[in-house]
Amino acid sequence: MATIKDVCKLAGVSKATVSRVLNSTGQVKKSTAEAVYQAISALDYKPSSLARALATNSTNTIGLVVSAFEGAYFSSLLRKASQTTLQAGKQLLIMDGGHSSASEQLAIESLVERKVDAVILYTRQIPEAVLKQLMNDLSIPLIIINQQVEGFEERCISFNQYEAAQQAAEYLLSKGHKEFACITGPESSINSRLRLQGFQDTLIKHNLQTCTAYHGDYFTQSGYHACNELLASKQSFTAIFAANDNMAMGAIRALHDTGLQVPQDISVLGFDNDPAGEFTIPSLTTIMLPVEEMAYTAVKQALQLIDKQEISTIALFSGNLIVRESVDHL
Repeated sequence: MATIKDVCKLAGVSKATVSRVLNSTGQVKKSTAEAVYQAISALDYKPSSLARALATNSTNTIGLVVSAFEGAYFSSLLRKASQTTLQAGKQLLIMDGGHSSASEQLAIESLVERKVDAVILYTRQIPEAVLKQLMNDLSIPLIIINQQVEGFEERCISFNQYEAAQQAAEYLLSKGHKEFACITGPESSINSRLRLQGFQDTLIKHNLQTCTAYHGDYFTQSGYHACNELLASKQSFTAIFAANDNMAMGAIRALHDTGLQVPQDISVLGFDNDPAGEFTIPSLTTIMLPVEEMAYTAVKQALQLIDKQEISTIALFSGNLIVRESVDHL
């Protein structure tokens, strides 16, 4: 396998000159550059990506930390981020953030050690104060999806969780429902708390009692178990608001297993617009979260920072109500 020394010898130039030609740095005469390219072609020389990274102080990679790989939501996020990065001539290096603040921070540290040019973090667990410290201390840009950080708003790509939950509550109220149950995510999740708060505050605005919250972990099985716990409590309700579609589908199964029909007996509204929801029986009414657009925007912000460009604050993304069959008039 040919080395850079072989290229230098055949082209009759120094190693520094070959490096300048390969990395388009400094001034090199056209005839010299042509001699280098001819030597590279003749020797079938393939430059070391590590060597090029050391020479340019860039690896042409962007790191992405996500808290889960399961489900259509994260699949869409990963696909769009990968496509956008590739179109920019860079590669995406993905790390599992796990389900704790510590594991998310370890993933970031690992990416920094791998010399990525920027990190995009989809966080569910890291507190704002820690995020602010990371943004101040890291030697590379850090873009946050899913959370706002005071003072770094231009680096945050967020969805208006509170407003979307208000929209869900208003829709159920418009259908005549007045008694609700909520299946929400973990108490440690900021977005889980925002979705629940938006729903509860809307009920209070309409002079209604707030709903009892049953916690899941965003997976289908947890929605099933939370709904069974709800049914065992014997509380009165006509509609369930679930903080994501997976838990909503689990709840529908639990209702079915106890002989209750959706939406004839109980209405169910989900969140995220998982593609599977369109094909469940009944099809799932939900709030669509524009995750692909958010992933695209996060990568674009990172690319601009890598290129030392100024970036502007991105407005909060909004949800859209997708009306299907799982919600009916009371």
